[in-house]
Amino acid sequence: MKTILFYVAMICSLLAACQNNSSSSPKESTEQQQEEKKNISKRDYSINKNNSYSDLFLDSATMEKYIAAKKLPDSLARRLRSFYNTRNYQFAWFTSNGLTEQARAFWNLHDYVTTYDNDTSLRDKALQKKMDALTAEEKLTASASGDFVQTELTLTQHFIRYILNNYEKGYVKRKEAERFVPFKKRDPLEMADSLLNKKHKDNKYFENVNAPYAALKKELDRYYDIVKAGGWPQLPTVKALKKGSHSPEVALLKKRLRISGEMPGSDTSQVFNDTLENAVRVFQKRLGYTPTGTVNAQLIKDLNVPAQKRLEQILVNMDRMRWMPTEPSGQLIVVNIPEFVLHVYENKKKAFDMNVVVGKEGHNTVSFSGDLSTIVFSPYWNVPPSIVKKEILPKMASNPNYLESQNMEQTGMEDGLPKIRQLPGDKNSLGHVKFLFPNSFNIYFHDTPAKSLFNQDKRAYSHGCIRLAEPEKMAEYLLRDNPEWTPDKIMTAMNQDHEQYVKLKKPVPVLITYYTAWIDDDGLLNFRDDIYSHDADLMGKMFL
Repeated sequence: MKTILFYVAMICSLLAACQNNSSSSPKESTEQQQEEKKNISKRDYSINKNNSYSDLFLDSATMEKYIAAKKLPDSLARRLRSFYNTRNYQFAWFTSNGLTEQARAFWNLHDYVTTYDNDTSLRDKALQKKMDALTAEEKLTASASGDFVQTELTLTQHFIRYILNNYEKGYVKRKEAERFVPFKKRDPLEMADSLLNKKHKDNKYFENVNAPYAALKKELDRYYDIVKAGGWPQLPTVKALKKGSHSPEVALLKKRLRISGEMPGSDTSQVFNDTLENAVRVFQKRLGYTPTGTVNAQLIKDLNVPAQKRLEQILVNMDRMRWMPTEPSGQLIVVNIPEFVLHVYENKKKAFDMNVVVGKEGHNTVSFSGDLSTIVFSPYWNVPPSIVKKEILPKMASNPNYLESQNMEQTGMEDGLPKIRQLPGDKNSLGHVKFLFPNSFNIYFHDTPAKSLFNQDKRAYSHGCIRLAEPEKMAEYLLRDNPEWTPDKIMTAMNQDHEQYVKLKKPVPVLITYYTAWIDDDGLLNFRDDIYSHDADLMGKMFL
């Protein structure tokens, strides 16, 4: 009897335990669901085609089919849903004009990370092939956009994985990552206020892991205060102001430069003195001019750019700085197109700078990444068909000896046009050396016989390739670990009558960037002209 009672008691206790477990399960399930909802941003139904960043939208059901087909883990699927909820399911990486600026920037970063940081988890041959085929000129339509949904969603998946793989937890919050790509037109001051005053409980911020972004954010704070206080006065156009000038415009100039920080003290006199001359030099340096200390009509035009426009410029370039490698190691060559300067880095430190000439308007130098792998000494210049048609043929028609006078020769016909090349020598448009980093844009570094252009402050004159002020220095730098290539041998190779290809033992990554606002090595805020209207395009999509 005792044995029977024992088993009855045991069965009852087991049943009670099962009942307790089953009664707690719905509660635990509800808590888990609530926690998951916390990790998914609410869908922003206020976003529409009138105020969205992109003019293309996708269907949420399409995204769910993608998640199921790819068998994405729940953690990644939730982030994907959250990303597109924030955007009300507008495209992040495409508009009807093709790839967005952020898409190109992320893909450059993606290429750098998979190549030099060895993040093999992000390598994707199918995506690579698709992205290589996309060009800035490619147009999309609302009906054709469906063909790009898979690429759009795959890019987003890679972006989320990139953030998780490359940043210590907390420094790029989920909601912040969702804002790496603009999603809704906003008031610039409201956007600046949000960036400046957002507080995190863990005291971890993106600027802690991106020094250029952090430096520019400090200037955003200063310019936010300037704009809120009413900005600065507009100066009347005058022929020139320089040391010794005496006029009401001088007093106004002092006030203008005092507000933006170049002019110290409280001098309000109408005399152009030493202090003002130094202030003007600082402002000129800020804008990339030779610091003469003299104010001309062009400088007055720059001085009259409204403070809010400069604030918007800072915001746009902070957005761009999200896409730079956070901790680049080894060698890295960065060209900043609007700055007309090439920067060489070694293990996060600046090795040297070099002035460059970039593409003129209509022949834009494209922002992309590549691997500098080959030096070509004494190169031929194979004249592009577009230049043959527009420039060479008319000159040949008016002067039968034109090719010979330019040290050129015809090597055949192609598509109804003569194939023209320029022989090595002093007249060669590529100079005495070129540096190849293979890309679909056919852009490379090269020497030039037009040396005088490097003395100008603004240097957008080429057909798209990048001319170097000191090509011999670049060759010596790239071959410095190869004892065979002495400076004398390099000079000889640059002055041959035939091409000579030299493969580098280790390719050097190249990033072609477009920054019109940044903080330089001296801590000075720099602004440059928006030579290709990329700022204007981005501002139109980001700001009300």
